[in-house]
Amino acid sequence: MVSAEAYPVHHAYEMGAVPMREGIGDTFQRETKYQRGKLPGGGLDWSTKPQTYKRYTGAPVVALPPPAFDRSCSVWDAMRMRRSVREFRDEPISLGELSHLVWASQGITERIQAFGLRTAPSAGALYPIETYLVVHAISEIDSGLYHYAVETHQLEQLGRGDFRLKVARAALDQELAYLANVVFVWTAIFERSIWKYKQRAYRYIYLDAGHSAQNVALAAVALGLGSCQIAALYDDEANGLLEIDGITESTIYMTAVGRAAQ
Repeated sequence: MVSAEAYPVHHAYEMGAVPMREGIGDTFQRETKYQRGKLPGGGLDWSTKPQTYKRYTGAPVVALPPPAFDRSCSVWDAMRMRRSVREFRDEPISLGELSHLVWASQGITERIQAFGLRTAPSAGALYPIETYLVVHAISEIDSGLYHYAVETHQLEQLGRGDFRLKVARAALDQELAYLANVVFVWTAIFERSIWKYKQRAYRYIYLDAGHSAQNVALAAVALGLGSCQIAALYDDEANGLLEIDGITESTIYMTAVGRAAQ
């Protein structure tokens, strides 16, 4: 058994020698703990289960080519070479490369009846994460704002034009979001996870987003591209860019991808 002395700070909190902090993050962490014998009970009401897929009915659709897997870069190579890249060349990436990236983030790998398993794990296979793309320089498609339709491996065009400045401002004014070829913007539809996990769901949602971002980071390396994850963002500005309410669905993470400058 590990003694409390192995974790002196935690032990001091438990013994009251160090006053517990009162920040909202500390409260959340404490209030969402699981304790043996005190797990929330009750069954699931399947009639209230939220929809798994979000679709923008009527939006112009861009078909993505199916990913073709190049085995020249192993997963071990990708992990070894992954770095955060913040400077990008002014050179477009292809639609095929973009297809690989979005498939890596949330693409379906196997269908079991009407249910699709994905590249990234998700607590309870509830998949609360939605993938949006702010496209700056991708060959064969217009610059603009897109949503990834997971079920059909397509992009739904939500707006055309140059969104570089808006997404860079939303990303805490970071220039890398302006210079990248594409910025992935991940949101969460919270109720998909809350339906099963109640308040504990928020822990899982942020982990789910991290799984998708890591997949994109490794896929970028395999494609000879660079990426950088962005957690520092102005929430309301990011939500405004996507025209989501920030309550039922909210932005939680970003990744900038492009051709590395060096």
